Amino acid sequence: MLSRNAIALLTLAAALSLPMAGALAFDESKYPDFSGQWRRPPGIGIQWDQTKPLGRGQQAPLTPEYQKVFEASMADQAAGGQGNDPPSRCAPFGLPRIMSVIFPMEILITPNTTHILFDYALPRRIYTDGRAWPKEIEPSHYGYSIGKWIDENGDGRYDVLEIETRGCKGPRSYEATGIPLHDDNETVIKERIYVDKADADTLHDEITVVDHALTRAWTVDKRYKRDHNPIWFLNNCSEDNRHVFIGNEHYVISADDMLMPSKKDQAPPDLRYFKQTRK
Repeated sequence: MLSRNAIALLTLAAALSLPMAGALAFDESKYPDFSGQWRRPPGIGIQWDQTKPLGRGQQAPLTPEYQKVFEASMADQAAGGQGNDPPSRCAPFGLPRIMSVIFPMEILITPNTTHILFDYALPRRIYTDGRAWPKEIEPSHYGYSIGKWIDENGDGRYDVLEIETRGCKGPRSYEATGIPLHDDNETVIKERIYVDKADADTLHDEITVVDHALTRAWTVDKRYKRDHNPIWFLNNCSEDNRHVFIGNEHYVISADDMLMPSKKDQAPPDLRYFKQTRK
């Protein structure tokens, strides 16, 4: 009979071999090449639909109620405020806006999960292990994403990653001008990510948003360009955020670190809890 120590050693060896076996079973050649750093194409700004200008030029198919929200955001920004732009408060960009790739992203494919890494935000996880939707989803700014790899041309290699995302929470907007998503956060986002057939250094993310603030589903084709020799930087929103929100008012910190108004004739904040002194 085997001694207790021998049995323990055999059990440990078997346990250690499991991850190695799983790793050997992952055939990278079956997946598309998403390696490198992906950036917005030259000349493309932070607009949601890359083929149209920021703001009203996006022609967002908003309901009348949410068109008013958008117009109020634009009016506030014209007056010097930040409007309906949550990241100005260092709130997460959230989905779908994070896919505008303000700063570059990287895509890592593993057997059960595809990770999208951003150098200015937390990673995004897309589960591709065949799981069903959970009965309850804890809302988050990225939501809960389930993906499926597709072999469209039947050559035995995957071409497209299809994704559906639910369970997002707000506040969220499509772009800095404040195009809003509905407050009920019942957004459903569908994506198709694939490499361009004519240019291996162009990546597409066809994004369709179904949201109660829209009169119809809104589909855009995001394009990204690959950098094969990237340099990565950490971009932290809170590192030098000059915006100050007190109640419903927005102020800014000046170059000499003084609180100053963001709008003409803006009243100062309530200073009742501070000892008032005169020089």
